[in-house]
Amino acid sequence: MKRLSECNKNALVKVVKIHTSGSLKQRLISLGIMKDVTLRVLAHTAAKGTLEIKVGKMQIALRSEEAKLIEVTDVA
Repeated sequence: MKRLSECNKNALVKVVKIHTSGSLKQRLISLGIMKDVTLRVLAHTAAKGTLEIKVGKMQIALRSEEAKLIEVTDVA
């Protein structure tokens, strides 16, 4: 399995597991990032260290450290 932070631009992936707990996990769930949800990677910003993703109709920017905690698989 790979991490969300390893995905290329325009990759369509499905969340397998979130490797965190507590307030960060609750925040990700409140943003719609949970197991079996499909995400699209829109952009990587190296300067700010963020990853822009699309969840449903929302666009969200995650820190690279947060994206490393999300395990994903490619959608066929």
